[in-house]
Amino acid sequence: MNYLPNILFAIALIAGLGFFARNVKKLIRNIKLGQAVDVSDNKSQRWKNMARIALGQSKMVKRPIAGFLHVIVYVGFIIINIELLEIVIDGLFGTWRIFSYYQELYGVLIGTFEILAVLVLISVIVFWIRRNIIKIQRFWKSEMTSWPKNDANYILYFEMVLMTLFLVMNATDIHFQLMNSGNVVSQYIAPWFSGLSEPTIHTIERAAWWLHILGILVFLNYLYYSKHLHILLAFPNTYYGKVKPKGQLNNLESVTKEVKMMMDPNVDPFAAPPEGADAEMPAKFGASDVQDLSWVQLLNAYTCTECGRCTSECPANLTGKKLSPRKIMMDTRDRLEEVGKNIDANNGKFKDDGKQLLGDYITAEELWACTTCNACVEACPVSIDPLSIIIDMRRYLVMEQSAAPVELNNMMTNIENNGAPWPYNQMDRLNWKDE
Repeated sequence: MNYLPNILFAIALIAGLGFFARNVKKLIRNIKLGQAVDVSDNKSQRWKNMARIALGQSKMVKRPIAGFLHVIVYVGFIIINIELLEIVIDGLFGTWRIFSYYQELYGVLIGTFEILAVLVLISVIVFWIRRNIIKIQRFWKSEMTSWPKNDANYILYFEMVLMTLFLVMNATDIHFQLMNSGNVVSQYIAPWFSGLSEPTIHTIERAAWWLHILGILVFLNYLYYSKHLHILLAFPNTYYGKVKPKGQLNNLESVTKEVKMMMDPNVDPFAAPPEGADAEMPAKFGASDVQDLSWVQLLNAYTCTECGRCTSECPANLTGKKLSPRKIMMDTRDRLEEVGKNIDANNGKFKDDGKQLLGDYITAEELWACTTCNACVEACPVSIDPLSIIIDMRRYLVMEQSAAPVELNNMMTNIENNGAPWPYNQMDRLNWKDE
């Protein structure tokens, strides 16, 4: 029976990691539903972007208060969880603080962890106050209802509990306190339990230890369902983010193919495909559903932090328009999740559900409100590009449905007839100087 805790720990660890692996597999499957896109260029710049933006948090600190607090939580949470290695070894083999053999170094590490735990607690409390008491506007936009609003608070509660359990675990570890090395914070908490018997203190320590590791496993598996998936995806997302100038739009390969065909006198556009060859469905011009978007755009959707910096910088949103770049990304993720569940329910194949991203989630009014200023792209702390999705869906509206606004149709007609957006003959454009 001495091995029962080790067996239970191994079962919990395998179950937690197994469920996480299953969700990761599903995540990769959903992202791969997107169209192929070549992002193998500018590798050195991509590595620099990932190091600077994801690891260095360079865009977060542009808003000093939130940025500084986020850096504390980010660094603290990552570094403190280094202790997970020790917890896993102790849990599997029944050892006690196996790294304490190197007492001086161990004391420095644990002391650092305890200080960071307190800083994380303070930062998380400040975040909670900003979100729920001060009610910063970008956290209370129309799209931040129900789950999106609650999700952020759940994570804050999670982190409060995990940091508290870590400090209580150290404070009630009698042998650790007797070492008097690394207990820079927990030594002040330990007297709270001085009136209890030694077996009771040991029970509290074991309970805190178990709840700490189980809480981390729960948190790990909660990430898939949360906006905090960016903890993992921020790194690949910043690597695969746009490296070309922000104002440079991509050419649609389907359009390029059609133009080349039109200009090639040797091509018969009405020719039947060779015998035995499968008839290829013509590619869409633009995007109407998540399968029409690139896999990088779908990765963007899963990486969205829902911080609202994009929406708070959007001039269209600031002037009362319906557009919210954050909602664009949230809707894309919601639709992608719906498609993924559809595939799961139909033995790995997508069954048409009569829905699509355009219309059922994102309206034409939102799309045409965009000024293409790239403010949202510039503001995003993890290199998400909502504008690319907006542009692709606009392309679909114009080229597939001929559903452009009247003003845009008039402009394109003028360009076709007059070579300019204005409704004047080229010979008459300078008449204004004589008025």
